[in-house]
Amino acid sequence: MTSPTPWQRTARGAMLLDDAGRLSPTIFAEMSALAASTGAVNLGQGFPDEDPPEAVLTAARDALAGGLNQYPPGRGMPTLLEAVAEHQSRFYGIDLDPEREILVTAGATEALAATVLALVDAGDEVVTLEPFYDAYGAVIGLAGGRHRTVPLRGPDFRVDPLELRAAFSPRTRLVIVNDPHNPTGTLLDDETRRAVVALAHEFDAIIVTDEVYEHLVFDDVPHVPISTLPGAAERTLTISSGGKTFNATGWKIGWLSGPAELVSQVMSVKQFLTFVNGSVFQPAIAAGLRLPRDHFDRLAADLQHKRDLLAGGLSTAGFEVSPSQGSYFVVADAAPLGFDDAASFCRALPGIAGVVGVPVSAFCHPALADEYSSLVRFAFCKRVEVIDEATRRLAALRL
Repeated sequence: MTSPTPWQRTARGAMLLDDAGRLSPTIFAEMSALAASTGAVNLGQGFPDEDPPEAVLTAARDALAGGLNQYPPGRGMPTLLEAVAEHQSRFYGIDLDPEREILVTAGATEALAATVLALVDAGDEVVTLEPFYDAYGAVIGLAGGRHRTVPLRGPDFRVDPLELRAAFSPRTRLVIVNDPHNPTGTLLDDETRRAVVALAHEFDAIIVTDEVYEHLVFDDVPHVPISTLPGAAERTLTISSGGKTFNATGWKIGWLSGPAELVSQVMSVKQFLTFVNGSVFQPAIAAGLRLPRDHFDRLAADLQHKRDLLAGGLSTAGFEVSPSQGSYFVVADAAPLGFDDAASFCRALPGIAGVVGVPVSAFCHPALADEYSSLVRFAFCKRVEVIDEATRRLAALRL
């Protein structure tokens, strides 16, 4: 399946330009505007409504007061490069050279964009899972690549091994793996991870992993970076960020790591995008990465509790809820409530229940969008009282 040209359509399926050539908002902007205008609880956008840990805020204040207001080094501030290396070693046993194998970026999205623009030529193919984060389709199109997707099937959103293999070809340059997955909340199983590595070797492709939800995993299931699998490290670029882990999505501090040669190729493009960013926030995210392990355990436990609250409320309201093993999100099927078109349902939901969600079809190309037409993504990265209010309002759907 090939994506639409980026200047005509976004990967989310919303028109960028209308018939008069004017910019048209995505459904995400539309849903947020509906939340603001109706007073609905906004469970559509995936950003938390709580502040970063105090140690992280203190480090940012100290950096600001200490005069770190000019350009940081191109690869990133040494304290953050070293903190990323320490983090990867502490959590996953991955050894990195902070001076050669890590690059700080303006969030994970810039890391993805710079990677695709650096490594993909016109006509190259890039494989992703589907549904997919909207930036994937956009930057693949900007690079002149062809977007091929592997559908996530069934209520638990699993990869069919035959469909995974069919997505690869001699033109495959990259395979982008989002694990934990947005929007479905699924984690890849070991068989799928191994298959990705084997296919990357067979077709001489580079693996790019989007692991921004790496610490937001539930039910005592560990996050397993693909780069830890045999034969993967030498052809894998790992991308993550501090925004989701430390409730600092507006700071836009991300990074990528991997083989020095690949990292340098990405840096050659990144320097002409943002050049550098976030001088006062880089040491703050470094402080976050150095927090004790029990901080990360509490974070996951807190979000798991919120997931359970929202999933329970959605089930009580009559949705069929898919399991969420990670990320900020849970997917619910509105068909049992009599709604087969989630896009129309989401536009009506603020008025009938005072809650905002996002249709999963917005993360798909048209063919799979039809298959997932009744599915809605809800975010649970909110305060408990906000989730309680949302579930109370959703209960009205059963009245």
